[in-house]
Amino acid sequence: MRVMSLDVGTKTIGIAVSDLMGIIANGVETIHRTSKERDYKRLAELIKEHEVDTLVLGYPKNMNGSVGERAQVCEAMAAELKELFPDLKDVVLWDERLSTVAATRVMVDADISRKKRKKVVDMMAAVVILQNYLDSKQFKARL
Repeated sequence: MRVMSLDVGTKTIGIAVSDLMGIIANGVETIHRTSKERDYKRLAELIKEHEVDTLVLGYPKNMNGSVGERAQVCEAMAAELKELFPDLKDVVLWDERLSTVAATRVMVDADISRKKRKKVVDMMAAVVILQNYLDSKQFKARL
């Protein structure tokens, strides 16, 4: 089974999925949000298609570690997803501070144009979130 991460924004949801071994994060797509029903329908399709058993939602804490409005929105979404997808093993909130900054840096270093970066930055942020989560699991497994 695989792990899927979501970088949830007001206009888009970036999506990444792990490989079967849970080592490498791969970008899947960016959902352009129109309605909760449509967004969740597409998520359901991707969860089924990629045989996902765990969802990791980026948890946008403030830089001082406090929980702001955007983080509260993600908490509510995590609760909804747990109810909507009861077959999932887990829905995890994962600290995503600076994930978009890291994703942008990687793309700038790869000399990707600003126009192309704008189209994929949310998906790449989901990749960063998921890779951090997977690396954490690997690190804990080695202890």
